[in-house]
Formats: sequence, C-alpha cells, structure tokens
Amino acid sequence: MKKTLLALALVPLTCLAVSAQEGLTDAQKAAAEAAIAMSNAPENTNTIADRPKYWTNSLSTKIDFGHTGLFNWAAGGYNSYSLKAYIDGNANYAKDNISWTNRLQLDYGFLYSADKPVLQKSDDRIYLESKFGYKAVDKLFISAEYSLKSQFTNTYEYPTPSARADGSPLPDGEEYSTADWNKVRNLKSGFFSPANMTLGLGLDYNPFSWLTVNLAPLTGGIVFVDDPRLRESYSMPLVDENSEAPDQSAFENTDDYKVANGLRYRPARFEFGAQLKVDIKVNVNDNFKYTSQILLFSNYLKNPQNVRVNWDNRIEWKLARFFSLMFTTNLIYDDTVMIFNEKDGATHQRVQFKESLSFGFVYTIATKK
Repeated sequence: MKKTLLALALVPLTCLAVSAQEGLTDAQKAAAEAAIAMSNAPENTNTIADRPKYWTNSLSTKIDFGHTGLFNWAAGGYNSYSLKAYIDGNANYAKDNISWTNRLQLDYGFLYSADKPVLQKSDDRIYLESKFGYKAVDKLFISAEYSLKSQFTNTYEYPTPSARADGSPLPDGEEYSTADWNKVRNLKSGFFSPANMTLGLGLDYNPFSWLTVNLAPLTGGIVFVDDPRLRESYSMPLVDENSEAPDQSAFENTDDYKVANGLRYRPARFEFGAQLKVDIKVNVNDNFKYTSQILLFSNYLKNPQNVRVNWDNRIEWKLARFFSLMFTTNLIYDDTVMIFNEKDGATHQRVQFKESLSFGFVYTIATKK
C-alpha cells in the first residue's frame, strides 16, 4: 500500500521534470536557430557613403645647401656654395569631364663669397601654372592654360672693381669694400623685370599617366619689364616713331626711361603665337622622382622661325624621411634676351644654361586619399 502511494506521488514530479527538460530543449533549439538566422542575414547596405573628394592638395618645402654652376645665365648668379629654399604647392580639381590643375613653384637662394663682401643671389624664381580642361574624348582634353614667370628681387653682376668707390686707387695690402663692389655692379633683372604671362587655348593629350602633351596654337603673351634700365636688354619696343617723340632732355641722365634716339622704350610687349609644352613626371619608386618640362614658343608677329626654348629638369632622390638630394638643370634660348660678351664688348642672343646639385631638408604635406 505504501509503495503504491509513493508511486502515485512520484508520477506528477516525473511529469514536471520531463516537461521542464522538454522546455529547456526547445529554448536551446530556438536560440540556435536564431543565431543561424542572424549569421545568414544579408549585411545592411544602407550605410552613409563617404563624401566624394574632388580636390587634392599638396605642399612641399625644401631647404638646401649646395653648389650652383651657371653658364650664360641672363638672370645672373655665380658658381658657389649657396643656401636656398624651395616651395612647391599643388591644388588640383577633378569631377566627371572637368579638370583644373594649379601649381606654384617658388625658389630663392643667396650666397656670400669670401672674395666679395656682398650678399649675392643665386636662385630666384616665381612660376605659376593654371590649366583648365574639358574631356573631349578618351585621353584628349580641350584646355586653357595660364602661366606667369618672374623673380622676387634685383639680381646684380659684380665685375672686379678697378678703383675705390670715390675713384681713388686701392692702397697696397687693402681689399675693396662693400661700397666699392656696389659701385661697379650691373643690374641684370628685378621684380617683374622681366615677367612673362601667357594664356594658351588648345588641346591636352595624356597618352600615359607620366606624360602630358599640350598644344596651344592660339597663345597670347605679355612681357613686362618694369625697370626702365632693363628694357633695352630684353628687346622692349620703342615708342612708335610716327607718334610725337617726347622731349629727350626730359629723360636724359635719369632712370625714368631708357632713351634711344630720343625715344623711350615701352614697359610691355605683346606676343601672339603657338606653344608646345611637354611634361614628364616619372616616379621610379617612393624615393626617386624625375620631372621634366620642355616649352617651345613661336611668335607669329615677329620672327616666327626663331623658336623660344625653355627646358627644365629636376631629379629628386629621397635619402631619408626628411632629407633628399636634388639635381636640377635649366636651359633657355630666347632671341629677345641680349647677353653682354666681354670678349667683343657687344651683346648677343646666347644659350643660357644652369645646373644645381644640392642636399637638404624636405617636408611634404598632402591630401590623404
């Protein structure tokens, strides 16, 4: 009887245990199925997309100490050790078929030689380029390009003095002073003397990422020579001989105008012609870069057969994170620039060449991609 009652009492407890076990099993199954469903669910693609970047900017600064060699360089300078700074800024825009590239290069350097107690200039350049392009077909753009070239300060040539600044002979054992050297110096160039501004309309062809060819058959240019003392050297035009000539005595023995036959030189000259420019930019690796620009210009208005040539090369080898070795060459031929020749005492059109090898500190800031 007792056994029968005990069995009857255990029946409901057994039923509860079995029911609980079945409930737990169902919960575990539900959790497992939920985990599988979550893992197989597609990712949410409704995330906020990054805002497109149409502008890319970069700024590179460099300070060099090195050696500069010059040969027939119209802007002046000497072979010597020098300290110079270089800034290269770029701001480029690209969206759909429209592109706009801007580049500003600034160079300035000076030197002090023991044989000449004067501060001399070795490098001086302002070069601004701005080009707007519209993509016509693959790799071919209709373009409009503006450029400006000039320098910051006056450049002087210092021939060896033959006497003191007051005209007296140099006493034995003494050296010429700063005033003596400044007395015989010759002005070669200055701020906006000259300055070349051009605007060209044509086509831009990019067959490769490292090569750009720009042909502008419609190129207008203005040459400014602000300093009257330099206008003759840069072949600036005279006032029209058919117009009334100014009174020569008003300008004689002054620096207001450079006078020739009673006529004054104009401060500006207009040019119109065709321009061909080839840009090469090769990045061998992250540490070695080569850039080259060849610019040819023919003036329709005067002596179109005398093609003006500008060829710049720059090789940069990054030796460490903040230090680099740079080698540059510049070649110019311009039949409007007259260079004095000491051998015959006359001025001629001549090929100008400049080379520079320098080592220095470099720092670059660029837009993150």
